[in-house]
Amino acid sequence: MRTIRSISVTRLLGIGLTGIVLAACARNPPPVEPDAPPPPPPTNQTIRTPPPPPAPPQEPQTPPTIVNEDGFTSRSLEDLNRESPLQPVFFEYDQFNMSLQGQSVLQANAEILRQYTSWVITIEGHCDERGSPEYNLSLGERRALTAQEYLVVMGISADRINTVSYGKEFPFDPGSTPEAWERNRRAHFVITNR
Repeated sequence: MRTIRSISVTRLLGIGLTGIVLAACARNPPPVEPDAPPPPPPTNQTIRTPPPPPAPPQEPQTPPTIVNEDGFTSRSLEDLNRESPLQPVFFEYDQFNMSLQGQSVLQANAEILRQYTSWVITIEGHCDERGSPEYNLSLGERRALTAQEYLVVMGISADRINTVSYGKEFPFDPGSTPEAWERNRRAHFVITNR
């Protein structure tokens, strides 16, 4: 019985010691790893990083200049209007509707105005000598506005186009013939600024 007892006591002691060790470990938390060391205090020395490489030089941004063989860019406004590249639009008697021929002329004028984007124009509405001054001023205005509207539809900015009506006051042909009247019923284009 001793053997059993001695084994039991030894076992009991082993179990007891294990329990004490486990209990002791449970009371003491496992060791914590230390935090990272704090950064060193600042010094008067500055750490310099190399500057970024310089940007490649860029050419200055300037609006494109249209250089044409016709020399319009070097002419004065007076010379431009004397030999104007903008053609007039003619109208039928007592009409302000745009004819097919007038539309064709305005398309060509729109192309020129797209080339010379700084040009500002005035469209003058004119009439022949028949009719009252008031009526002809009104008709001349409608002719100029019709031409302006067509150019705007063609993509020319409205702020580049002014209109004025002269009615029958400034005829291009002073004659009193059907041919003269035909030449005077027109929308005339004048370059007013470039």
